[in-house]
Amino acid sequence: MKKDKKPLSIGFIIAYGIAFAIFAAGFAMVLYPLIGTHEEAQQMEQTLQTFAAEAKTTETADKTPKIDPELHGKMEIYNQEIYEEGQSNLKDPFSYEQPGIDLTAYGLTENVVGTIEIPRLKLTLPIYLGATKENMKHGAVNLGETSLPIGGENTNCVLAAHRGTTKAEMFRNIQNIQVGDDIYVTNLWEKLTYRAVEIKIIKPSDIKEVLIQPGRDLLTLITCHPYLHNYQRYVVYCERVTA
Repeated sequence: MKKDKKPLSIGFIIAYGIAFAIFAAGFAMVLYPLIGTHEEAQQMEQTLQTFAAEAKTTETADKTPKIDPELHGKMEIYNQEIYEEGQSNLKDPFSYEQPGIDLTAYGLTENVVGTIEIPRLKLTLPIYLGATKENMKHGAVNLGETSLPIGGENTNCVLAAHRGTTKAEMFRNIQNIQVGDDIYVTNLWEKLTYRAVEIKIIKPSDIKEVLIQPGRDLLTLITCHPYLHNYQRYVVYCERVTA
């Protein structure tokens, strides 16, 4: 004769429920960054595709510029002006948030000026104009009052990105970049090649370290340092390679 099964006590059911809830919560905490990473990667990929489509429309079949030619000219003027003025408006962090030019006036709805590709990190990010908090959530940002990413003598395009987030890698592994590595910036008109030439760790207040250097065509990458902290800056200086 089979014995009747004892009913589960209310205490056991509650304890089991709590244990399951703790396990589920812990699993969710592990899974959430993965879900977030996937969603952010999808959004970033969509942004990159949108930029590629917009950049493609800048040329006709015979490579004749199709986008308003005033845009490139205004970028050149902006770069020249901040150099001649000694970047005198770099007085406080707020200045970094101000975009050098409004791309939306030229039909570039997401205010993305280009992309940066770092083969060493297997990383490609969109470049937004202006270091606003919203822009920094989604890619690299071109700091206001630094050169726009079109290259040229007497320019230093400074790009900043988070040292990684729960949703995206960003510049998390920037320390893996080595002197001699090639880094590519694609703007609306061309692909520029830069080469890492120097690496520094600086203080956040060392504005002079990101200024334009006369006669040079530079790309400067900057992020927080050490990883998971925010009291220093890790800086990679790259110089234009013009075969």
